[in-house]
Amino acid sequence: QVQLVESGGGLVQPGGSLRLSCAASGISFSDALMGWYRQVPGKQREFVASIGFGGNTLYADSLRGRFTISKDNAKNTMYLQMNTLKPEDTAVYYCRANGRGVYWGQGTQVTVSS
Repeated sequence: QVQLVESGGGLVQPGGSLRLSCAASGISFSDALMGWYRQVPGKQREFVASIGFGGNTLYADSLRGRFTISKDNAKNTMYLQMNTLKPEDTAVYYCRANGRGVYWGQGTQVTVSS
């Protein structure tokens, strides 16, 4: 059974930073395309970033330069470093694994507000 558990969300002031983590079980990062998505109420879930088997990364155009995705295959954990956060980054952030199936975590809330 695949389980994805996000952590690291919270309240941060504009300009601040957060690092999200996604701990996976039941799936190997070396066999899956991993990604981060986010969603605000009333809007569709949107792509943030992804990291492939070999570590190649892809970012939403609007987030490149502020967000960095990474993973530790040995720990089966993926990260999202978010810098220079803006109020419009407020959302629930979800971890996604695409291996033999598509799996989602439960999400972690990020709120950027003064």
